[in-house]
Amino acid sequence: MSGKDNVYDIIIIGSGPAGLSAGINASRSGLRTLILETEELGGKAAGASLYENYPGFPEGIMAVELVEKMQKQASKFNAEIRYLEEVIDLDLKQDLKKVTTNKTIYETLTLVIATGTQRRKLNVPGEAKFIGRGVSYCRVCDGPFFKGLKVAVVGFTKDAITDAMLLSEMARAVLLITQGEEITVPKELMTKLIEQTNVKIVEGRVVTILGEHAVKAIKIKLDNEQELLEQVNGVFISLGKAPATRFVERAGIKVDERGCVRVDRWQRTNIEGVFAAGDCTCGGMQVVTAVGEGAMASLKALGYIRRMEGGFKIVDNGKIV
Repeated sequence: MSGKDNVYDIIIIGSGPAGLSAGINASRSGLRTLILETEELGGKAAGASLYENYPGFPEGIMAVELVEKMQKQASKFNAEIRYLEEVIDLDLKQDLKKVTTNKTIYETLTLVIATGTQRRKLNVPGEAKFIGRGVSYCRVCDGPFFKGLKVAVVGFTKDAITDAMLLSEMARAVLLITQGEEITVPKELMTKLIEQTNVKIVEGRVVTILGEHAVKAIKIKLDNEQELLEQVNGVFISLGKAPATRFVERAGIKVDERGCVRVDRWQRTNIEGVFAAGDCTCGGMQVVTAVGEGAMASLKALGYIRRMEGGFKIVDNGKIV
């Protein structure tokens, strides 16, 4: 490949299990590899979850430990990993694709989308203002800060019920606000929730989050159209996840009605030289499947590069000759 500093054989967007797996295999194969991550080490995958079905770890392995090991393995094969660098635009019209971030512009022969998912937001006044100051999307990360206080959990799925139950063990009181949806979880789980004396189910929607320097209250519109003001110290939003693919769709990569990147069995998208892997494709939605998809994407990227006529000589108009 050309010796230009910002030109790569493969760029991978996302440093979760899928992205790191792609990076390990690509760099080990001798490709000049760059992994870009909006967040810090491991991105959204490096949380407190315990992976119990990952082969080779009979006792399970913590998410953060697994991604740290994968990061070291990718670095061992000279993959470059750049954290806190957000991709804001893609130009995929030429053979040599352009990736624009909040810091610079890169060029690459192949691209792997491994952006994973992002938490669904409420999109109500006060939500963005109080992120990190009472508004949270991670019960495991922030729950201990609210010991002895009153909190709200917003959601209606199994994850929301679990969050409410676990927060009830440390918070003084928990409001579970259903957002106007019916709770559909196994009877056993619902029974356990009802048994928590400090949990109250509120059938309504959060319409505003209020406070000054931190969250102080929420305004709820009940299902009967009445409004209720509740004093709370924290709001845990547990509405599930959506694929993080908005900028991908703008670049012409096809997604389905859920926002999931469309790929074939080889992880190829509708654009030549562009692949996708992991949760952004809404496939297995587990770390064990994401790792396999990432490996497949990098192998097919290597095959694509090898098939390109004339090797890696690059000319100014973005065509490979």
